[in-house]
Amino acid sequence: MSEKGYSSIKNSPRKLRFIAVAPILPLLIFGWSVFAARRGETQAAAVTPSIFRVGEKLTYNISFGKIPNAGYAETHVVSKGKLAGKDVVELRAKVKTLDLVSAAFFLFDESRTVYAASDTGLPLYITSNSHDSAVPKETVSNYLTQPTSNFDLLTLIYKLRDSGGIGTFPLFEGDQLYTTTVQVGPVEKVKTEAGEFDTTVSIVQNDFLTANGIKEFKINFSTDETHLPVLIRLKTAKGDFRLMLSVIVLPEPEVVSAPKPTAVLTPKPDVTPKPSPTPAPYIENLPLTQELGFQIGELLEYRITDGGKPVGIISLNARGRKLIEKVDSLLLSATITGIEPGTTSFRLGDAANVLVDPETLTPTRIESKFASTFVGLKQIVTFDKRTGSISFGGAQPIDSPIGTHSFLSLIYAMRSFNLKPSKDPGNPVNDTRVAVFWEAKSYVFTLRPSLPEEITINGEKLSAQLITINTGNNELDALALKVWLGTESRVPLRFSAGTLQAELVSQTTNLPK
Repeated sequence: MSEKGYSSIKNSPRKLRFIAVAPILPLLIFGWSVFAARRGETQAAAVTPSIFRVGEKLTYNISFGKIPNAGYAETHVVSKGKLAGKDVVELRAKVKTLDLVSAAFFLFDESRTVYAASDTGLPLYITSNSHDSAVPKETVSNYLTQPTSNFDLLTLIYKLRDSGGIGTFPLFEGDQLYTTTVQVGPVEKVKTEAGEFDTTVSIVQNDFLTANGIKEFKINFSTDETHLPVLIRLKTAKGDFRLMLSVIVLPEPEVVSAPKPTAVLTPKPDVTPKPSPTPAPYIENLPLTQELGFQIGELLEYRITDGGKPVGIISLNARGRKLIEKVDSLLLSATITGIEPGTTSFRLGDAANVLVDPETLTPTRIESKFASTFVGLKQIVTFDKRTGSISFGGAQPIDSPIGTHSFLSLIYAMRSFNLKPSKDPGNPVNDTRVAVFWEAKSYVFTLRPSLPEEITINGEKLSAQLITINTGNNELDALALKVWLGTESRVPLRFSAGTLQAELVSQTTNLPK
């Protein structure tokens, strides 16, 4: 999602409130359904079997508002076969957001399987499953005995992909019949995790969209013969959705057996083979982008107090950028480097090491070991940046939004966030929300910025912005987590959690060797 991570760095998330959105799966799947409607016949003519490329799978990263990673979606041509004596193709689609447990946001998890007629592309049997409530709900539509002349959302995807028609297409959803009209817009170049594409923008109008509060709908299609839907945008009064193509799985090419020709001896030309280009060597500790607000080698040291009593020193360090398991990685660490006598809250050498993406700062691995009752401060965690899956402690991996942060990566990432406070304190529309893994699940952390104020650090008055953090975890929220960022430097000047407080005592940069 390239747009990566729950809080992309190059396009730092500005503030918003999550808003409940009605029928999500139909709206998002509808986005795919218009990706080739550009020219040709306007009638729902017969669909040729060539549009169903068995094995083709398209995966999308979903963003909502200014949050770049709120879930994922996919379409898949699974198989060909027979159903009730009819030639069919099995199609599947899925839309899912994970752990966005906010009272103002609608958690959804819906999937659909359609058996479509191979000759017409029309649906013959549909099952739709919703798992966004305590009781799963399944809906079945059976057209095997009484055929339909209308497409459902998923079969309409492939109908429009094949026809490329600008005009009217029948769509039957929610017991109502709708029509789809597509107009061609400008040409754009779009870059996603799946590659860089030349695209054409299509502007979609449909009664189905209007009925569900969609004010504007645009989709970018690749201009090659595949007409892939690369970018989909839905604008509503409550917030904007974006679907970015992140993974393309293509079907295996068919192997066609051919008779071997009779060998004919011919002289071999004297051809000197051309050398293959040598890939550019990886450069360790390549400087980070200026937008991140810090550089490799930065060392921040903080004095920790508990109820005003000194207990130790903790150091935050951007240790280095290296190729780890063939992945460009930045190592961030937090280490207890000093302990006062009698301190039991921490031990000398307690540390958390996090490998992150050098561009987005979203983590790929955490190794944390602290003398704490918090499980989240003593565990090993791995993140799959393509699927959002998180593995830890030998437990069953959990799903999470792609780009979910850790505590430490969030501390560094928030330095580049555009944390502008709301003009009306009673209406905090500028809150920033970020997915963060803690202990055994992902939470949506809410960052509430305040106006800059003067604070005293080491006897010096400095301008700082207070960021109040609400985690959705009762145990953490009881600590009233707060961070003060330097107004200009964006360096964390102070942290507080319950009776514990850490204040910056030194900032140095030591370039790694």
